[in-house]
Amino acid sequence: MNSIFLVSLIFLGISFLVSSTLKGKFLKYGQMPLAKGLSGKEIAEKMLHDNGIYDVQVISVNGFLSDHYDPFKKTVNLSPEVYNGHSIASSAVAAHECGHAVQHATAYSWLMLRSRLVPFVQFSSNIVQWVLLAGILLINIFPGLLLAGIILFALTTIFSLVTLPVEYDASNRALAWLERSNVTLPQEHDKAKDALHWAALTYVVAALASVATLLQYIFIFSNSRDRR
Repeated sequence: MNSIFLVSLIFLGISFLVSSTLKGKFLKYGQMPLAKGLSGKEIAEKMLHDNGIYDVQVISVNGFLSDHYDPFKKTVNLSPEVYNGHSIASSAVAAHECGHAVQHATAYSWLMLRSRLVPFVQFSSNIVQWVLLAGILLINIFPGLLLAGIILFALTTIFSLVTLPVEYDASNRALAWLERSNVTLPQEHDKAKDALHWAALTYVVAALASVATLLQYIFIFSNSRDRR
């Protein structure tokens, strides 16, 4: 348990640093007006239409950096700062979320896989920590419980890993479109790329933390078998 706590603490620290840097980047680029003067809403609608997508609605939702694409409702959900913003940050975020809509419209394989995993991960995330805790406490009596917890946790780890190509591809689509459509000037484009780079790093850290924790649980389970 001590090793798991230590690994979690290390990645918690890394995650805090990356998240703090990300927020700083978006606050900084959020104060830099876009030369073309388009709002996040206008950019999102333009990117969707340029990709032949007319059945996705762009709406505003509450929360800082709460932006996301909902494939079930077919909505690009933008935070107020992005939806109403005319900044480099708002252009990057709006285009990135539309990148997911383009993935959905083109049946991008990694997005389709992630969507199929969602119900399993939702179920797993609700009980996995309790199953793992009980599995460790009862490892000498009922070792199969820890194994069940490992399997459940593996689902969330797989989901984190599958998320990586989905997020990076959405950013690549966004940046390519921003450059191709001349929505961002060259000097603005580099800043938009920097913002999306740090956003993607949050997913990388989460995936690495999940893998490291999973390996720790597997190690505990293997050791318990060796002792019997």
